[in-house]
Amino acid sequence: MALILYATEKASRLIGHTDSDWAGCIDDRRSTSGYVFQLGSKVISWSSKKQATVALCSVEAKYVAATSAACEAIWLRRILGDLQIKTERPTTLFCDNMSAIAMTKNSVFHSRTTHIEIRHHFIRELVEKEEIDLQFCKTDEQLADMFTKVVPSEKFAYFR
Repeated sequence: MALILYATEKASRLIGHTDSDWAGCIDDRRSTSGYVFQLGSKVISWSSKKQATVALCSVEAKYVAATSAACEAIWLRRILGDLQIKTERPTTLFCDNMSAIAMTKNSVFHSRTTHIEIRHHFIRELVEKEEIDLQFCKTDEQLADMFTKVVPSEKFAYFR
């Protein structure tokens, strides 16, 4: 029987990891988005869900996944606020795709992203308002990998 213990931490910051596969479903070629959020060292939220539309490239799949995770981050920030837990700094969201990160920070890419549904550009506003800070992480350090694809048992054990 596994036991999950959540010990008290003095400094608990909300951080997230987001990832996606690209066209992972062989039936309809839709991608899977995944995210995991931690408050300090404690996992408090996670998800793995097939995307509603087919992504034309891996960057689009990652961008859509990041937007989904950003929406969850905003919801978590509001819940934490209701619990009197302050989140004054932006929530850091780690992504392993530099192009997806660049799309959120630079409107120059707009002409290349017109095919992406408008609702997915919500993450740009969150980055501009400094509620979300999208940061790069190496694929080897991507905690959300296990929610989007099969990972080797060693990697799963390391993240566990």
